[in-house]
Amino acid sequence: MKKFMNIRVIALLALAFSGSLAALAQDNVIDEVVWVVGDDAILKSEVEEARLNAIYERRQFDRDPYCVIPEEIAVQKLFLHQAALDSIEVSESEVIQQVDYMTNVYITNLGSREKMEEYFNKTSSQIRETLRDNARDGLRVQKMQQKLVGEIKVTPAEVRRYFKDLPQDSIPYIPTQVEVQIITQQPKIPLEEIEDVKRRLREYTERINNGESFAMLARMYSEDRGSALNGGELPFYGRGQLDPAFANVAFNLQDPNKVSKIVESEFGFHIIQLMEKRGERIKVRHILLKPHIPQTALDAANARLDSIADDIRNNKFSFEDAASILSHDKDTRNNHGLLPNPNNNTSKFEMQELPPEIAKVVDQMKVGEISEAFTMIPQKTGKEECVIVKLKSRTNGHKATISEDYQSLKAIVLEKRRDEVLDKWIREKQKHTYVRINENWRNCTFKYPGWIKE
Repeated sequence: MKKFMNIRVIALLALAFSGSLAALAQDNVIDEVVWVVGDDAILKSEVEEARLNAIYERRQFDRDPYCVIPEEIAVQKLFLHQAALDSIEVSESEVIQQVDYMTNVYITNLGSREKMEEYFNKTSSQIRETLRDNARDGLRVQKMQQKLVGEIKVTPAEVRRYFKDLPQDSIPYIPTQVEVQIITQQPKIPLEEIEDVKRRLREYTERINNGESFAMLARMYSEDRGSALNGGELPFYGRGQLDPAFANVAFNLQDPNKVSKIVESEFGFHIIQLMEKRGERIKVRHILLKPHIPQTALDAANARLDSIADDIRNNKFSFEDAASILSHDKDTRNNHGLLPNPNNNTSKFEMQELPPEIAKVVDQMKVGEISEAFTMIPQKTGKEECVIVKLKSRTNGHKATISEDYQSLKAIVLEKRRDEVLDKWIREKQKHTYVRINENWRNCTFKYPGWIKE
């Protein structure tokens, strides 16, 4: 996935976006403050965690990592400070999506939830809480950058001129790209499972009305483990930052002593309690329960997809027709199942840009081949679904040409323009930000020399 800056703006501050396995497990560094940026301290433990993450990712440094890493963290703090000034927030649904996605990536990579907890020496709740805080900061940095560079555009003439002026040995190499079509089926949750979830939520409501603490019940039972640790409390949010069904109920609450009716969102079922309203923003606490999808339902959905795949292979109908009529995925159903790449607004993906479950399957497929059914958890919803995929095309890695790779070259030029704007912004922001660096950490050649003001 392309980022706006080579400083890897999300990777260090937000482990949820970095794929880090090492950093979450690091707890043994003796702490000290090594930098102060504005009102924020950078701790030695933060730097050490990022260094361990870099080792895990086999990242190579061209300078001392104890110089590079704290500077990168400091730059991200500049973006976070500006995001606070500009009142840039992210929705709880976005945070939950990222946390669910990364938790499931860890479980997939390590083999099970129990193995994940053993690897990190933390409970699932503790892991999710770490990911939650980092995901929120990472998304805020990303949105701040998008605000700064969102209006930048490049013309075809600029792209052609860029390519024409490149030395032959500097022409970009375009990695292997694929186009993928999907058909999905949502496993059917038994009605008795949904009714059981609602029964439990009605029971919690009655207990709260009889004097028990909403916050205590949230800590004990809510499946949004990030907010559960804080008594179910969410930050202040505007209506547009919340799931629409959740927001409609939450913003109609008037009495902090009342509990809402049960509301279904894309994440599950909730009860909500008002804490405070400030104009168009609201603070609530909630309890979330998710209906359990039994293995029998997953097996049934996979069997149905395998049957559909067999019918396509036997030419009873095409994959495109099946996707348009039978797929439950609303984002691809109207485009014959073709998966869109949000990073470049095309249907072409580099392998690392695909959801990991799909990439693992597609990597071994031939063009035109249809996979067997498998289960995945999309980042967007965090809910299990069953999928078959077809590899529509594969373009092997090659040196770029203007005729075949215009969109990729355009993305390169656009990223270059964005980097220039952000680089200029950072240098200007440095001038107006208090920075103090521990004497033992000052002997560095920094990318942005304005940190030390003599």
